[in-house]
Amino acid sequence: MKKTLYTHILIGLLGLMGMMGCTSETVSNAKQETALPLIYPDYLGVTIPVNIAPLCFCMADETALLVDAVITDHHGNSLHSQGEELVDFDLDEWHSLLGKNQGDSLSVTVSAKYADGWHTYRPFSIYVSPDSIDYGICYRLIAPGHEVWSKMGIYERDLSSFDERALIENTQFEGCVNCHSFNRGNPADMSLHIRGPHGATLLRKDFGPVTAYNTKTDQTLGLCVYPYWHPSGKYIAYSTNVTKQTFHSAHPNRIEVFDDASDLQVYDVDKNELILSPLLKNESIYETFPVFSADGRSLYFCAAQALPEGSHQLDSIRYNLCRIDFDPSTGSFGSQIDIIVNAEAQKKSVSFPRPSYDGRFLCYTLSDYGQFSIWHHEADLYLLDLSTGESRPMTGANSEDTESFHNWSSNSRWMVLSSRRDDGLFTRPYFCHVDTQGRVTKAFMLPQQNPRRFYRERFLSFNVPDFITGPTRFDSHQASQAINAESRKDFGVR
Repeated sequence: MKKTLYTHILIGLLGLMGMMGCTSETVSNAKQETALPLIYPDYLGVTIPVNIAPLCFCMADETALLVDAVITDHHGNSLHSQGEELVDFDLDEWHSLLGKNQGDSLSVTVSAKYADGWHTYRPFSIYVSPDSIDYGICYRLIAPGHEVWSKMGIYERDLSSFDERALIENTQFEGCVNCHSFNRGNPADMSLHIRGPHGATLLRKDFGPVTAYNTKTDQTLGLCVYPYWHPSGKYIAYSTNVTKQTFHSAHPNRIEVFDDASDLQVYDVDKNELILSPLLKNESIYETFPVFSADGRSLYFCAAQALPEGSHQLDSIRYNLCRIDFDPSTGSFGSQIDIIVNAEAQKKSVSFPRPSYDGRFLCYTLSDYGQFSIWHHEADLYLLDLSTGESRPMTGANSEDTESFHNWSSNSRWMVLSSRRDDGLFTRPYFCHVDTQGRVTKAFMLPQQNPRRFYRERFLSFNVPDFITGPTRFDSHQASQAINAESRKDFGVR
């Protein structure tokens, strides 16, 4: 009896302390500012999915003693948060408010207390799109480096909350993990590449067991990389690249990663065979970044004239966006290659083509030269209208720094993109909405519960973000056993 009584008293005291700790200070005698607040991350005027995690933020100048935010809608509902370091909205209350305002806007009023008192800023809007976003994204977290790797892994993040979990980390084996890919975000079909002493390509179909493959054959340049699934799940397009890197002595891009040779091939999953074509295996052409069209009847890729032997003029390598027919019923290629975007004529270069899954658009990265645009500060995203053949810059998504790798959500309304706009050094994931007319909204950073601490204390880049429509259910123990085993299943060739 006494134990029960003491327990209830203790719970009551803890609850009272919690309530006292959560008490906010009233915003009083505030100076009314005409300017919009400067917050980190910048969420002013963004369009967000109805199921996104709370947009917690800080004041950008870091000298505020308290930060206060009130979010209101047109129906009399409101949400309030105040903190010494940031505003952190309750998860359930946040989702409830967004759910009531699909297709409408919210008004956010920010106040900040400084040494001279409170300041209240001009309200800004956040638009809640009725287009939901996928369950989550999958990415590699990697420390800065050019020659060796340290701890890294592949992780998945629930976009409706802040939950992150590791799929696999290289503490479970010796090597590097990269080139993870899913079929239109379907986590059941997965490809994952391992480099190093235990190199292999891991493939999984329909949430089945993971199989480790040796993708190098006597008829191809090397291992298969840059995977992209056919919508049927029966094929995977790969490139095979002989990649090198060099360091500029005086250049804003500092590092150049380039191909010395590269070819394309398509893997028949059921027959365990690589399908080759002489049109995609040309020594005088660098072919890379293959992707299937939404209907699976075309293969888009990037292609550039190979440098003459002994040439080191890397800034003269420029890739065009090309296309070749593909017949999924026979697993055969067409007889001609078409240039879709002649970037070379503009003295530009295309990389990372990604068609929307509804067949309407294709997004690609445009830089001054080369194909490894993550090191190019001038790189921007462009949107190709597949019905008209016209391209235009994705102004809302672009910034003054690098925009590079990107992927579409399964409903083709959201895009995740890699950008270095935050600090010019680390790659962070951003999101933007693309409507059926190709209108692109302002990009916003992946929400974190404490964004300043998360992004500034975690010295890691988010690499190759891709949407997933549900949890991956990836068995890291089984995968590490397959990686550490000596056996590999070989690819055949036809």
